[in-house]
Amino acid sequence: MQIRISWPTGHLTATIDETPTSKALMGVLPFSATARTWGEEVYFETPVSPAPEADARQVVEPGTVAFWTDGDALALPYGPTPISRGDECRLASPCNVLGSIDGDPRRLATVRDGDPIRVERLTTDGT
Repeated sequence: MQIRISWPTGHLTATIDETPTSKALMGVLPFSATARTWGEEVYFETPVSPAPEADARQVVEPGTVAFWTDGDALALPYGPTPISRGDECRLASPCNVLGSIDGDPRRLATVRDGDPIRVERLTTDGT
């Protein structure tokens, strides 16, 4: 499954694995939200409230698409956060891992706190 995430100065696609959280998220697409930034992470609220999954992780690779269950939000880290140790991507708390951003996750650096964000399903023909 693929999603497109768009904001005023850019967009990206992400490949999403099949998990209980991703199934819930895909069921509410498309939706819009307001971007928040935390160090080199973009996050935003979603209309779903899944439970933490058994393999939830706090330290992830840049470009991971994660779901922060404490905030009902997608978390998209592309570098260190305020609580990271060194160059790691350390999320606020363990998050459900949904997939990964296609291409360079540093494109998220153009997202500004307060930007409108839109998340939609990407069809098989890429639109």
